[in-house]
Amino acid sequence: MSNYNKMPFFPADGEMFTGWESIRERLKKEINAEKSERYILVVECYQGVYHNELLEGFKGLNPDLFIQSENAFYPEEKICEITYPDVTDDAIFGYMTRLTYDKLLDPEKVNALRAEIKNATGLVIVYGHAAAIVAEESDCLVYADMARWEIQLRQRKREVNNIGVKNADEAPGIQYKRAFFVDWRMCDKLKQQLFEKADYWLDTNKANNPKMILTQTLLSGLEKIVKSPFRTVPYFDPGPWGGQWMKDVCGLDKTKPNFAWSFDGVPEENSLLLKIDNEIFEIPSINLVFYKSTELLGEPVESRFGKEFPIRFDFLDTMEGGNLSLQVHPTTQYIRDTFGMNYTQDESYYMLDAKDDATVFLGLKTGINGDEMITDLQLAQDTGGKFDAEKYVNVFPAKKHDHFLIPNGTIHCSGINGMVLEISATPYIFTFKLYDWGRLGLDGEPRAINIEHGSKVINWSRDTEYCLDQLVNQIELIAEGDGWREERTGLHKNEFIETRRHWFTKKALHQTNDSVNVLNLVEGSEAIVESPTNAFEPFVVHYAETFIVPAAVGEYTIRPYGKSEGQQCATIKAYVRHKA
Repeated sequence: MSNYNKMPFFPADGEMFTGWESIRERLKKEINAEKSERYILVVECYQGVYHNELLEGFKGLNPDLFIQSENAFYPEEKICEITYPDVTDDAIFGYMTRLTYDKLLDPEKVNALRAEIKNATGLVIVYGHAAAIVAEESDCLVYADMARWEIQLRQRKREVNNIGVKNADEAPGIQYKRAFFVDWRMCDKLKQQLFEKADYWLDTNKANNPKMILTQTLLSGLEKIVKSPFRTVPYFDPGPWGGQWMKDVCGLDKTKPNFAWSFDGVPEENSLLLKIDNEIFEIPSINLVFYKSTELLGEPVESRFGKEFPIRFDFLDTMEGGNLSLQVHPTTQYIRDTFGMNYTQDESYYMLDAKDDATVFLGLKTGINGDEMITDLQLAQDTGGKFDAEKYVNVFPAKKHDHFLIPNGTIHCSGINGMVLEISATPYIFTFKLYDWGRLGLDGEPRAINIEHGSKVINWSRDTEYCLDQLVNQIELIAEGDGWREERTGLHKNEFIETRRHWFTKKALHQTNDSVNVLNLVEGSEAIVESPTNAFEPFVVHYAETFIVPAAVGEYTIRPYGKSEGQQCATIKAYVRHKA
């Protein structure tokens, strides 16, 4: 039976207001306590909320004036014109926007709405995206937050629009691209300004089940989390190449055809669950990065990356499935010039498990003709014919606990019957697929192939000898002691992430060294993470679970626990390489 925890939570102190009736009663107390002529309640919204539900919920307060901030936006046609350089015509890629909400607001409309507010008496509610900008000031500010994975599920069901446009009927991929490159960036910029200004935080992730807490409850919860190991909420998704391993190990629905990948420990995508008043309150885990970046990341890491979480762990399951698409990631210069990202997706494949015939495609065969390869890739794309990948690309056997390093510009993909723990830099969307083995996506449509982008970033020097010398199982013993052994497994010198594997039958000592640590229990049923000074509560992790240790934790230990006591366990740990 699986002991993998799919709903990890962190206990927090405070009061929860659940359901619209409870939320309105609380807000009415706030409103009635203020004996002024005019009371302004602002409800700021993240992209993806169910506006119809929230509008009905807040109108239940019977305001004297209800203003929707969408009436301050430019017409949709002009918004599309303003955002076009960042949205682009590309099916997948855009440009990381430099826009802020004010660029989408019509100053005349904003001034007209502000005049209405100024002249109003009684309860005024200003609701929607950029409501906090339109209103300028408030007596009470509620932030309606959303988790990114739930937004994507709503996009797939054609239930939500992007900001400033009515596009719920567009393909989910197009909605996601606009959200990723534009909407979420604008929302996040404003959100970071509101942590200390908002009075309440609203969890809108479950339809018709809103939950509200004081912002101070949220912030004090984040203060506690950053002093302890924690986990984010993983999510799982099928794919055309998906496998069967995660169904058993992670306890997933066995009636589904497959599960291809999972994000577990990716703050930009995953959620955090706070347990308050015996109820669960869900927030995007990126909130922790925004609010407590120094303590979480470490000062040297924050200095380099700002308020971005640079490490990503995810699963790629091809057990009884198919090969991943043959792909390559952009160079740093290319991703910066073309997409506005400051760093690229360097990565690695750590083999969490593998069958006897598992393989990894990695790097180019020595002596191949690059022009001929690109011609053959394009021919396969144009005609629907086959591309002879093994003519050009190395195919290495893969066994459990192997580690394949994949610096940017290296052609790669996991073959069948492997379970990959992918350890990489965070900007995961920037993958250039070169060949997809003639498959269709789950929607029945061909998956986007990016030979033009890919051909510009392939590093042709990454040949067979290079891979064997620098990319395949570069494992080095670092230290050992009573009941433990530490190994360096990578990553490549071109990559900013360092990985260390610890084998242990007894307590192993770790030190964050001013960098956030991201770990996965890759061997053993259970382990326990403890503070030598009792600075945090003991933290139990299970096989294949990813967990994060904030830089502020400093020293911590890990030892076998429960069913694993007396047995050998192992963790793989990633952190940002920097000089002390």
